[in-house]
Amino acid sequence: MVKSLIAKSLNQALEALDNHSYQIVAGGTDMLIQNRSHTGMPIGYKQDIIYINLIDELNYIKEDKENIYIGANTRLETILESDITPKILKDVILEMASPAIRHTATLAGNIGNASPAGDSLVVLYLLDCKLEIKSINNTRTVFLKDFITGVRKIALNNNELITKLIIPKTNFTNIYFRKVGPRLSDAISKLSFAGGYLIENNQIKDLRIALGAVYITIIRSREIEKEFIGITVDELVENKEKLIKAYEPLIKPIDDQRSNRNYRKKVALNLIKEFISKIEEA
Repeated sequence: MVKSLIAKSLNQALEALDNHSYQIVAGGTDMLIQNRSHTGMPIGYKQDIIYINLIDELNYIKEDKENIYIGANTRLETILESDITPKILKDVILEMASPAIRHTATLAGNIGNASPAGDSLVVLYLLDCKLEIKSINNTRTVFLKDFITGVRKIALNNNELITKLIIPKTNFTNIYFRKVGPRLSDAISKLSFAGGYLIENNQIKDLRIALGAVYITIIRSREIEKEFIGITVDELVENKEKLIKAYEPLIKPIDDQRSNRNYRKKVALNLIKEFISKIEEA
């Protein structure tokens, strides 16, 4: 028989996780789908559950000079309405969910679900998001890119909990998000794209590209990015085919019920080309 615990404080949750193996539920919007019952019975959870949705200590969004901090229990709607949320994160929240889901779901839950089609992930990778992770006796910080290791695979121990997202403040000349799906909102992506760039005196000072749902994790190559940082806009445009070809072997999508691999790869490469065209037009 599956047991459940509703944690009222962070310390209570951490103590419980230290003593027993639980599946962690905040908004639960992904888990409701994964564990839904087709017989009209209650949700068919397969292991013991700890609910953290009442932990107020994890419900906040704040900033300092260097970073934005988002508590793991902060609802998407709260993030959307905050004045300190980066515009590109607001853009993705508007497209990733219906109003009902936005009042329930969390970014930490989207991360913990670790689907390469998770809409928020492509933007969080682009922004160099880090996570604060706690156990009863330890606190550590890890980059999101190192936390998600595969499809629904994360580097989280049984006694640990994601407590905070840390997003460095970054200046971009422009930033760009595209979701390709059957509907703009409340639908799983066929693929997604996020790009950002900074231009100073016609020189590329920063260039970032991230792609979702075209590999087992989000694709972002800092090695490729570095190769094109420091050149002029004209040089970037002249070498756009070289940039596109550099990404081509990294894009390894699958066939599934939403789309096929050939379509995903073609669209992903076209989105990179479109992004470079926007830099050219800037």
